Amino acid sequence: MTTWHLTTVTAVVDLTPTARALRLALPEAVHALPGQHVDIRLTAEDGYSTARAYSLSDVRETRSIEVTVERLEDGEVSPYLVDMVEVGDPLEISDPHGYWFTWPSGDDRPVQLVGGGSGIAPLMSMIRSREVEAPQTPFSLVYSVRSPERVYYRDEIRQLIAHRRMDVHLIHTRVAPDDATRPAGRVAADELAALTMDPATSPTVFICGPNRFVENCAQWMVEAGHDRTRIRTERFGE
Repeated sequence: MTTWHLTTVTAVVDLTPTARALRLALPEAVHALPGQHVDIRLTAEDGYSTARAYSLSDVRETRSIEVTVERLEDGEVSPYLVDMVEVGDPLEISDPHGYWFTWPSGDDRPVQLVGGGSGIAPLMSMIRSREVEAPQTPFSLVYSVRSPERVYYRDEIRQLIAHRRMDVHLIHTRVAPDDATRPAGRVAADELAALTMDPATSPTVFICGPNRFVENCAQWMVEAGHDRTRIRTERFGE
């Protein structure tokens, strides 16, 4: 049986035209793992309730967490969270769950992240935790997005690139920036192999995004020589 906790929205950040990050104050300390998610439940005046799972994008604090939400036009929960929630509003959430797709904070083994669209959310939780707990751990990110305006956490990613704190490769699939050296287009097997860590370094690979993107990238990483048992995936949608 799910245990529900009443939280308070303390900050709202618009990330893209259809996505936002919500900072939630917790009623008691929670030790969530980078990569986990929570269910958010909405209850109508007539008693009808519905819940959906959303990735935690920041778990560095124990008395607050951040969730990132992409609006689905036919969704029951996401339109409210993206378009209507304001600072001070209450939200019911579950305990954090999901243990397979998590990075053990402080682990010094290399980590390869591959994200598609909103799949960057749990990966950002890992990146942020690594910045605090294991900044020397080798991390690398390949992030595939439709266009520049769809890049989540834009300023943080720019800082990661500018200060060379980790390898970051942005792939724009439909519209590329004016100063891009790579034309817009989907990532292919050979390009993914060139942009990711050498299999000889035995990185743990985390891949998150739409179903087909995740399936393709996971298969390409195996074909490139990565150990299948070190590849962890999380997927959604089409």
